[in-house]
Amino acid sequence: MSVLVIVIAVGVFVASLVAFAVNVLVPGSQSTAIEDRLSEMATRRHAGSSDDPDGGSLLLNKGLDESSSLFARLVSNLPALNDYLEQADIQMNPAKFAFVCLACFLGGIFACVVTPVPVLLGPILGLLFTGLPIGWLILKRKRRLAKFGQQMPEALELLGRSLRAGHSLNAGFGLVASEMEAPLATEFGRAFEEQNFGIPLEEAIEDMAQRVPNMDLRFFATAVVLQRQTGGDLAEILDKIGYLIRERLMILGQIQALTGEGRMSGAVLLALPPVLFMVMLKLNYEYVTMLFTDEIGRYMLCAALVTQMIGALVIKKIITIKV
Repeated sequence: MSVLVIVIAVGVFVASLVAFAVNVLVPGSQSTAIEDRLSEMATRRHAGSSDDPDGGSLLLNKGLDESSSLFARLVSNLPALNDYLEQADIQMNPAKFAFVCLACFLGGIFACVVTPVPVLLGPILGLLFTGLPIGWLILKRKRRLAKFGQQMPEALELLGRSLRAGHSLNAGFGLVASEMEAPLATEFGRAFEEQNFGIPLEEAIEDMAQRVPNMDLRFFATAVVLQRQTGGDLAEILDKIGYLIRERLMILGQIQALTGEGRMSGAVLLALPPVLFMVMLKLNYEYVTMLFTDEIGRYMLCAALVTQMIGALVIKKIITIKV
């Protein structure tokens, strides 16, 4: 009983420490960041200048929102984490997301301590708990980008009709932002606001193409830049790009329908080993723990994990067809 009390006390202490670190190291005030962002934008030059060699969008630069603490600076430099959070439209900086993952990992270890699950499974269960926020981030990003791609043909057609009606391309961006739904309306609205702040149209479109990793949007950005340099009927170009996107989405839908059986079979095969392991752990605890206590059992467990990951990669390779 005393051991359980000590474990609970340690868990409460760790949770309090994590909460304190989140509140102290990652402050929520953004007034200073907004002022710094506007002051930098006021003195900004064209992309490629010495003041801004990266040519990134200052309106959406999350680096100005980060804390000055060492941990926040280290987490903000993690590859693609800041981009993933922005592309998933999650209002959370990388430092807070890292604290959430750390808390989930500690929660998985604590669950093994207070439950009959073997303590040796603590790191594995912690990694599984850590995968929950990471999986949520990946899923939300994937859904947002998929919805953005489905909205592209309609947006291009709306831009083409706006140009034929005599509006400028800048006004067409504002029309798309006001008439369509998020996430496409949000991104086009950001590009429209950047132009209102004095950023050139080509640069605003390039920033939007960098924020959203969508090949159709990259085609649109390239077409707009080339048309403004060489001339031509932009409305007709947008109509043709929209038609090609619609045809590609139709083919992609047919492929998803044909590979549905393979995806379902892969999900069942990948879920069967861990589910069977948990069932056997409940029915015969001593029989399963031999995988962790015996040397040969540990080798077999490692081999099972490796083959499970190889199988997942092979199944994903089979059912993934790029269009």
